Amino acid sequence: MSVFNETKTVARLTEIIALEYGVSSAAAKQIHTAAALHDVGKQKIPNSILNKPGKLTEQEFEIVKTHTVLGAEILIDIQGELGKMARIIAMYHHERYDGGGYWGICTEELPVYVSITAIADVFTALVCARPYKQPWPPLEALAYIENQTGMQFDPMLTAVFLPLARNDSRVAALYGGRRDFCKRN
Repeated sequence: MSVFNETKTVARLTEIIALEYGVSSAAAKQIHTAAALHDVGKQKIPNSILNKPGKLTEQEFEIVKTHTVLGAEILIDIQGELGKMARIIAMYHHERYDGGGYWGICTEELPVYVSITAIADVFTALVCARPYKQPWPPLEALAYIENQTGMQFDPMLTAVFLPLARNDSRVAALYGGRRDFCKRN
């Protein structure tokens, strides 16, 4: 899956999770649009770092972390609620429920759409190939998210996401359409 397709997948999965969580259709569409811009700051990160096949050095990882700030800066001219939402998602989508993310902010202090985007982003990153890793089997990715509930991910959102990923054909369609995408044997 290309980076462009991954971004589209994260945005669509974010919308699906938001709808299942009970967000209105109009708000979920706005979250979708904002989430599509979550990694826009990566365009300012050197490809030699983004596409590095091995583990990043501490210095390289610090550079990668700046994609959140750079993304929020790139989006500064988008007006209104959509612009605000896009900047907040770009800036904070690597924050954790326990406050252990890039900037040390507990996601309970942030709008719920940030946590929704984080789950969609992590799940997509896990199941897709990257220069530095092979794709994880979907069930392993779901197990990771389940194990990180209460630490990395909001328990209320994982309670929505996990059954959705296992049972909803819209989720399977995002990742190649296999009906058994996240089914246990």
